[in-house]
Amino acid sequence: MKKILFLIHDLGQGGAEKVLVNLVNNMDHSKFDISVTVLFGGGVNEQFLAPDIHFHTVFPKEVPGNSKLMKLLTPAQLHRMCVKEHYDIEVSYLEGPSARVISGCQSKDTKLVCWIHSTISNIENAASSFRSIQEAQTCYNRFNQIVCVSKCIKQNFLRVFPEQSNLIVLYNTIESQKVLEQSGLPIPDGLFRINEIKIIAVGSMKVVKAFDRLIRIHDRLRRSGYPVHTYFLGIGPDLEKLQNQVALLNQNNSITFLGYETNPYRYVAKSDLFVCCSLSEGFSTAATEALIVGTPVCTVEVSGMEEMLGEHNEWGIVTENNEEALYQGIKDLLCHPDKLAHYREKAIERGKAFSTKETVCAVEKFFETLVEENKK
Repeated sequence: MKKILFLIHDLGQGGAEKVLVNLVNNMDHSKFDISVTVLFGGGVNEQFLAPDIHFHTVFPKEVPGNSKLMKLLTPAQLHRMCVKEHYDIEVSYLEGPSARVISGCQSKDTKLVCWIHSTISNIENAASSFRSIQEAQTCYNRFNQIVCVSKCIKQNFLRVFPEQSNLIVLYNTIESQKVLEQSGLPIPDGLFRINEIKIIAVGSMKVVKAFDRLIRIHDRLRRSGYPVHTYFLGIGPDLEKLQNQVALLNQNNSITFLGYETNPYRYVAKSDLFVCCSLSEGFSTAATEALIVGTPVCTVEVSGMEEMLGEHNEWGIVTENNEEALYQGIKDLLCHPDKLAHYREKAIERGKAFSTKETVCAVEKFFETLVEENKK
C-alpha cells in the first residue's frame, strides 16, 4: 500500500479545499493509505473527510500574521514541524505556504508533488509566500512533479518559471453523482420567485471574486427593465462591504446573500444563469458544478474557462474579463430566451465529461507511476 500525505493551508470553503476532499474520499483506500494535514484547523470541509482518512492539524486555528511567521523558518525546519511520519509521496495541494513546507522534505526516497490551482502571472505573485523569488525557484525545483489543474495554469506557470520541465495537467475531482443527487433537494419556500430571472454566483466574498462587478451589472439590468434577482452563495471578509454596496444602490429587494451552504447545488440547479465575474480562477469548481446540474454559464475569461466551455462558446459564454463585456454577455442571453435554453442543453451535455471516476483514475495512475520510478 502506498502511503500518501496531502498538505494544504486549511480545509475552508474554497474550491481547492473542496476538490481535495472529493479526491481523497474517492481514491482506492485498499491501494493508498491517505493522510491529510492542514496548517490551520477549523475549516468547514473537514467534516466531509471519509473516516479512514488520517487527518492532522499543525495549529488548531489560523494564526494572525502566519505568513510572516512561517518565513522565519527554513523549509526544512517547517517540514520537521509539520510532517511527523515517512511517506512514499508528499503532496502540497496548493501553491505557496504548503509548497514551501513540502519542499523541505529531506527523505531521498519520498516523491514530492505540488498542485498549482491559481494563476501565477508574475514573479512577485509567485514569490509572495517565500523569502524571495530565488527561494521560490529553489523550492519548486525540489518537486519531482508539478500538477496544474488546467492548461492555462500550466502556461502561466511556465512564463514565470520557464526552466521547469516536469509539469502535467490533471483536472479537479467533482463528486458528480452526489452533486446531481443533492441538486434535486428543495430550497426554502418563497426564496425563488416565478416572475424573476434568477442569476447565481458562488464563491468566497473576497476581492479576487469581483462580486462588486456583478452587483453593478445587476443594478444596470434592473434599471433597464430586466426582472433579475441575483443570489450570492458564500462567506468571506468582503461580505459587509458588498452588502453596503447593495444598500447604496437600493437593490436589497433583488439581491440576496445566502451565506455558506453545504448543498449549494440545489440553488444553482434552480437558477436560470450561473455567472463567474472573477479577476482570477484556477479551474473553477463552481462553474464545473453548474454544468453538471445543467445551469447555463456566463463567465469572464479566466484560467480554464475556454477548456471548460470551448474556444468558440460551444458549451457556455466566455466574455472578455471586464465589466462591460460581462454585462453585454448576460444581457444578450436575457434578450434571447432561446439562446439561454440552448446553453442549458449544452451545459447538461458538457457536465457529463466531468465524471468522478475518470478524474480519480487519472490521479491514481499518476501516483502509481511516480512510485514505480523509485523501483527502477
